[in-house]
Amino acid sequence: MQDILDAVDSQRDAFIEELKTYLRIESISTDPQYSAAVSRCAEYVLGKLREAGFTVELHPTSRHPVVYGERIEDPSLPTVLIYGHYDVQPPDPLDLWESDPFEPTVRDGYMYARGAHDNKGQNFCHLKAMEVYQQVRGRLPMNVKFMIEGEEEIGSPNLEDFMKANEERLDANHAVVSDTSMFSEGIPAIMYGLRGLSYLEVSLFGPNQDLHSGGYGGSVDNPANVLTRILASLQNPDGTVNVPGFYDDVAPLEEWEREAFAALPFDEEAFRKMTGAPILTGEEGYSTLERRWARPTLDINGFSSGYQGPGAKTIIPSRASAKISMRLVPHQNPENINDLVEAAIRERLPETVHVDVARYWGSRAVLVDAKGPGVQAARTALEKGFGREPVLVREGGTIPVVGSLQDVLGLDSLLVPLGGPDDRTHSPNERMPLDCIHQGIQTVCHLLNELSRI
Repeated sequence: MQDILDAVDSQRDAFIEELKTYLRIESISTDPQYSAAVSRCAEYVLGKLREAGFTVELHPTSRHPVVYGERIEDPSLPTVLIYGHYDVQPPDPLDLWESDPFEPTVRDGYMYARGAHDNKGQNFCHLKAMEVYQQVRGRLPMNVKFMIEGEEEIGSPNLEDFMKANEERLDANHAVVSDTSMFSEGIPAIMYGLRGLSYLEVSLFGPNQDLHSGGYGGSVDNPANVLTRILASLQNPDGTVNVPGFYDDVAPLEEWEREAFAALPFDEEAFRKMTGAPILTGEEGYSTLERRWARPTLDINGFSSGYQGPGAKTIIPSRASAKISMRLVPHQNPENINDLVEAAIRERLPETVHVDVARYWGSRAVLVDAKGPGVQAARTALEKGFGREPVLVREGGTIPVVGSLQDVLGLDSLLVPLGGPDDRTHSPNERMPLDCIHQGIQTVCHLLNELSRI
């Protein structure tokens, strides 16, 4: 492997410049005005796979295309399917960025740009590893397939259909996803579990127009008042969710997991300071890590009603709305949870308002075998690439494709984070450590070797 690692070292600066080109493309999937940029980004990824020696295809969807590439060295060899996404979140609020989000900037050992961590920086590591490996050795040690989509940031609405239509083509022994973070500074991690997600938007309608609060207050119910009372009723003082049936299917933590989480070098006070919160809180009887990784939650993500401009305006608003997300754990079904939460809201609704409930995309939680051979191969690769044995952890976020890979292709995903622990994903000043980019490429080279032996 030393010849390959030397080749990675020799191209370190060139790779950083190449990544900047990728990051400059404004591939914001949620905003239609950036559709041309998203398509241009797909073509860029297609070209990079072609340069790495892959046979490539661009698969259109109703919105943004899926990039597919494969390099079949020998049908008798094992095959790995690598997933990534080239779309990014909007950069707003722009005034909080220290540099242009789409003009990549290196500062203090980090690459700053939208997509630096999520997910361009991480899938770039996979692309470059393949290129270097085959440049040095002339071939890869196993068959490799890439599936890189442009809709992850909007819930991957077309990816599962693509997978179902291409089940045979996507057949593999392993799936690898690098779309999460290291556990902490200098400590790599293997993610063996992800929380799921369900999402509702609740809108209440009262009078047919905004009304003067002096002339009508006390005679007409205020939709904002009603909605705040209902939302407050969805959570108990002890941090649990007050929805009948919400916990019926929750898979409890195993004792070995609680012991493993407690043994991790996690500094609660440092975590609190990082969040800026006065204190840490949550469901009673669980640690911060247990709450984040393995307990379900219900959160208000947004609230809108009435006048929100400068100064005062005394009205009873005609409507109020809230966006609500539920993070789910293994065995909870997203549609069932939406049913339960909607039923609780409707049951608590007075006759003074009307309600409309919209449902958005959801994804179930995922657990993989933490002691399986694929996880052991990934642990070895991370230790060689980052110079320290990785820890086994879960992740509080959601990656929809991981559930789809299980459901459609029967593949458990190896969640191999290559980005830093505080890379500000989805936030201003998103970044990725330059060392992680370099070590990430080396890790993927090691991962190919390790998986080829299984």
